[in-house]
Amino acid sequence: MIDKILIPLASDFHIHTRQDALMEMVVPRIIEGGVSLCYVMPNLTPPITTTEQALAYRAQLQSLAPNVTFLMSLYLSSELTPEEIKKAKSQGIVGVKSYPRGVTTNSDSGIENYEIYYPVFRAMEEVGMILNLHGEIPSDPEKDICVLNAEEKFLVHLRQLHQDFPKLKIVLEHATTKASVEMVKSLGDTVGCTITIHHLQLIVDDWAGKCHNFCKPVAKFPHDRQALRDIILEGHPRFFLGTDSAPHPAHLKECAQSCAGVFTTPLALPYLATTLDSFGAIDKLRGFACENGKKFYGIKDDESKSHHEITLVKQKLSVPEFYSFGKFSETRQSFVVPFWAGKDLTWKIETRV
Repeated sequence: MIDKILIPLASDFHIHTRQDALMEMVVPRIIEGGVSLCYVMPNLTPPITTTEQALAYRAQLQSLAPNVTFLMSLYLSSELTPEEIKKAKSQGIVGVKSYPRGVTTNSDSGIENYEIYYPVFRAMEEVGMILNLHGEIPSDPEKDICVLNAEEKFLVHLRQLHQDFPKLKIVLEHATTKASVEMVKSLGDTVGCTITIHHLQLIVDDWAGKCHNFCKPVAKFPHDRQALRDIILEGHPRFFLGTDSAPHPAHLKECAQSCAGVFTTPLALPYLATTLDSFGAIDKLRGFACENGKKFYGIKDDESKSHHEITLVKQKLSVPEFYSFGKFSETRQSFVVPFWAGKDLTWKIETRV
């Protein structure tokens, strides 16, 4: 039985680092969770659509966590041009994130039609940038589309984009369905996929009426969760960790129109080790969390700011009930409730950076 693991600090290829006081709470906790490299989502208010905005935001993040490597992305919108793509690449921006309009947090500026962005995708293919896809289409009752099948209905677009731009590296973000796993496996080596920690645990029953487990895309059926687990057990190199950790103040989760997002950043590796161990995949931790994503993105070890290793041990760790931010008060406006608040994990980080 494995009860101690020495691994490199992990890479999280999908994280929301937020803004202002919430950012100041979240970002220093990245490395506490055992992560030293992050791919940062651009759906701020306003969204990051220019190279200058991305560089300014990275500087903010770096000042809060100097030992973390932040890989930046741009928000796909009508403002983005092939010229801006070339400029972004020259300044170290890694990719472009596509959000279908209105399907998740701060996606009001999202896209409605991919073909109008083909010149942008062509430029990305030429310079070697990554296209990150939030793989859902908007709900449409007349077409029988809702949150439970929005991801599967999106997959035709993924196949078409890969067919039209076979050399463009594409990442299907936070897959939740067996259909997505099978689609990514069937496509070429330029198509990868992130899987979150919480989607390896949750099914529909776990978020229906339970606001702190509600996220987009929503967790699906048991067979879908099993497909996510099986692809990790397989050790497939094009599937890797992207936590999609997305904190919201408690009062915006505990309401009639609950915000979508699960917060896992402060305990990312303990959550993941506990989860993988629960279905016999603890030996896949290094590949899934430390190696596969960096290989897909073409990131060399010397491009990371931190090269430390950490020790995980199989010991009980209690998840805090909340994390406070900003000016502490007794209201839920200054709290973020983490995933599995108040529960016990079975793995913890013994040595920290």
